Amino acid sequence: MTLPTIEGLVPPTAEEEAEAWRRVQLARHPQRPRTLDLIPRIFDDFVELHGDRSFRDDPAIVGGPALLDGRAVMVIGHQKGNDTDSNIFRNFGSAHPEGFRKAQRLMRLADKLGIPVITFLDTAGAFPGPAAEERGQAEAIASSIKLMTGLEVPIVVVIVGEGGSGGALAIGVGDEVLALENAVYAVISPEGCAAILWRSPEAAPAAAAAMRMTAADQLKLGVIDSVIAEPGEGAHVDHDSTAAALKSAILAALGRISRLDPEALLGSRYARLRGIGLHRETEVAAREDVAAPSLRHRIGRRLHLPGIPRRPRWSEIWPSSDDGENNEGGA
Repeated sequence: MTLPTIEGLVPPTAEEEAEAWRRVQLARHPQRPRTLDLIPRIFDDFVELHGDRSFRDDPAIVGGPALLDGRAVMVIGHQKGNDTDSNIFRNFGSAHPEGFRKAQRLMRLADKLGIPVITFLDTAGAFPGPAAEERGQAEAIASSIKLMTGLEVPIVVVIVGEGGSGGALAIGVGDEVLALENAVYAVISPEGCAAILWRSPEAAPAAAAAMRMTAADQLKLGVIDSVIAEPGEGAHVDHDSTAAALKSAILAALGRISRLDPEALLGSRYARLRGIGLHRETEVAAREDVAAPSLRHRIGRRLHLPGIPRRPRWSEIWPSSDDGENNEGGA
């Protein structure tokens, strides 16, 4: 299949597509360690807390206090299942608003107690169903992000599998963001990106490569701070070794950021977030100022008057094999 070219996007090579897609499949491996697989291997005396004190308990997000080498911490993470039944119970790790509000409750408790927050990201995204939207999914994600930016305790974020969209970002604002070697992190799934940009599910591998969603790419872009190596063919083959590597990385990250006082910690977190995507223009091309269209042109476009150029249709800007004959009468 020949995919349409997107202006301004450098097409990934076949090797880049294959490698990115391989990482996506490993991040989704059904035997990959989940949050509740990692917690007993990394922490001691974990006590799971339930409910958002408003609607219900969402099993797609788990959390509670624990000890990390004798130090009290608050652990929060997405929880997928390991088989069909558990995935249905956990909603495949896609949280409802009450899941994010439960996470916020635990974060506020950690801030009150002065203990660090450790979060594990592993979700394709927040649940997009009507019930979730009715209960304020967007607000729950936004308020969670806002809360995390102002917590006066250290926050370490670990991407252990899929880090998808706002569902991941809702508990993904941290002072240091770590990722397992085969984890992926993106604003949308490869399938979703392919459906929007290429209008074909066959383009998912190309979308995965184009979005630079692998841990190695995210490190180069400055979105994450460290990549943690996985054993053998991937984390799914050895949960114990994976947990040991994660524990060392989390302890090292906490050691670096725990030395900061709250004011310096918040300043550093703010600077980190503002620095993502920062670029410098070394040369500004000269351009002619374009005058705003006159009222005559605006009315003429609407009424299709002679001599007034019409606006191009979307199908003309972005042609698709599915489009029929262009309707020249469009505005």
